[in-house]
Amino acid sequence: MSLSSSPLMLRRVCSFNAARCVSSAVNPSSKKKQLVFLGSPQVSASVLDALLNASSAPDSVFEVAAIVTQPPSGRDRGRKVMPSPVAQHALDKGFPSDLIFTPVRAGEELFLSNLRALQPELCITAAYGNILPTRFLEIPPLGTVNIHPSLLPLYRGAAPVQRALQDGVKETGVSLAFTIRALDAGPIIACERMEVDDQIKAPDLLALLFSRGSKLLIRELPSIFDGSARLKARAQDDSQATLAPKISPEESWLSFDQEAIILHNKVRAFAGWPGTRARVAVVDHKSGQRNNLELKILTTRVCNSHNIQGSEVDDVTFSKGSLVFPCGRSTALEVGNHFKIV
Repeated sequence: MSLSSSPLMLRRVCSFNAARCVSSAVNPSSKKKQLVFLGSPQVSASVLDALLNASSAPDSVFEVAAIVTQPPSGRDRGRKVMPSPVAQHALDKGFPSDLIFTPVRAGEELFLSNLRALQPELCITAAYGNILPTRFLEIPPLGTVNIHPSLLPLYRGAAPVQRALQDGVKETGVSLAFTIRALDAGPIIACERMEVDDQIKAPDLLALLFSRGSKLLIRELPSIFDGSARLKARAQDDSQATLAPKISPEESWLSFDQEAIILHNKVRAFAGWPGTRARVAVVDHKSGQRNNLELKILTTRVCNSHNIQGSEVDDVTFSKGSLVFPCGRSTALEVGNHFKIV
């Protein structure tokens, strides 16, 4: 067949498999709406699974046309370059590798051209990790909807779960909101609240919120597709907004002049990454020799200050197999046997 005389056009699509360029075209006879999913870490996989399962239902009105995720990067100690957890999960599920896109920036012209070629009606984001420019947001006619693990407008930003736990909140939730250029400030379609256990850590809470968020998304998809979600979505009250800035490794140190509850919440919030660390001095009272140790703190509990048995105000004591640290305002923090000497 001569392409020069054919009404068909072949468009090059460069994707996850960088060594392979394929020709893709959207089937114009397909009645299903095209949906593009954007996500990167492991917690996003539950959202992807929910979308893939829903799209395979006999009465589904949509299909997942493509996945957008962070580029392969060096992970773990060996720094072996590996695909993002979402990309690997999609490949394990048999999703076509040529439909997994990994732009360094979501504003790259080649990526945007490939996205337009797919003619997506809707984009869904869940911890994608890249800023979406206006040129991206203008592509899907039904908009871009984000699953955000907080009760917006609270905790807008990169670390909503960690900052909420650090603040010791008793209630949090997950929000479904349209994406606009302002940070996590779009109209809210729906949200779901949940109580926060005082021992839960950030990785577990994050997974729980995205699991609930995926169910909330599937429940709201019909209204998003028929346009009624846009009508019912409520604007956020910017005057009530709080920020959840990205966490830095420098924040991981514990300062025992703070109250025990503050340190306990920090340990929960920073579990996984960057973790929490403390410096302690091992003193030999006979020789006067002093050695400093660095501990990586994994699990803590606020305990009664009467558990402190040391003769000095700064003494760290042992109680039932745990270390007990004296803290600010006559409080005490129990560090279980889940700690490491660095």
